[in-house]
Amino acid sequence: MLKIYPIIAAIGLLITVVSVFKKSPFFNFLGLLTLIYGLLKSAGLFMPPFPGQVITMYMAMSVFSLFIYFSIQEKTFEAFLEPMRAVLADDNKLILRILIVFIAIPVFAGYITYEKVKPNYEPPVSARIVHPEPVSSIEFRGKPITIIGLENPLRKDTANFEKNFEAGKKIYYQNCFYCHGDDLDGRGHLSQGYNPVPLPFRGTDTIAQLPESFVFWRVAKGWRGLPSGSGPWNSSMPSFEDFLTEDEIWQVIIFIYEATGNKPRS
Repeated sequence: MLKIYPIIAAIGLLITVVSVFKKSPFFNFLGLLTLIYGLLKSAGLFMPPFPGQVITMYMAMSVFSLFIYFSIQEKTFEAFLEPMRAVLADDNKLILRILIVFIAIPVFAGYITYEKVKPNYEPPVSARIVHPEPVSSIEFRGKPITIIGLENPLRKDTANFEKNFEAGKKIYYQNCFYCHGDDLDGRGHLSQGYNPVPLPFRGTDTIAQLPESFVFWRVAKGWRGLPSGSGPWNSSMPSFEDFLTEDEIWQVIIFIYEATGNKPRS
């Protein structure tokens, strides 16, 4: 498909050259736009292709700049408008007027609109495990920990529960809210940069369905602990055992459950 764009650029160059000799600013305008579009798309043959939005921006700037260029001088601008005036007003161009105004332009506008709004039914590249099975045990900083049946030890310390909650809150806003959001809704200001996006802790379909031991495993090991079936992903969830102690992870787990009103699944 990319090989067609050099041909489009060559056609644009040919129109540009011929229009210069014919002294037709309007077709010179069209030729230059065709040439620029063909060159921008042809870049994909030699380097990563430009994003569609970048090409749209360049084309909009090109249209604006060329229009200014061809409208600076009154004589040139009159020559620029002449083909359009002739198609719209001359009696001997009735058929051409019908073809362009009533058929070609509406069909082209309809095609562009359809391409923008048509639903995309492309299947995912591969199936992905969203909620992987927890591992039975992990090694946390060299210490073996059995995940199955593990409970949050800080919940039994009722005398210091509020203190642990506040400590977890501080840890969350120092490490987690960038992605999981100020409101724990998964809408942190970095969230849209990842695939899949960070999970929200609010609601009843994420941490409310999980025991705290599962959350401890996910926080401690991050994306490196995920099985291969959970890919492809572009997650930057770090392995927090590199930054937080065991108690600090339990504290932040207390915070996300209590702040969202969820209860750990037993």
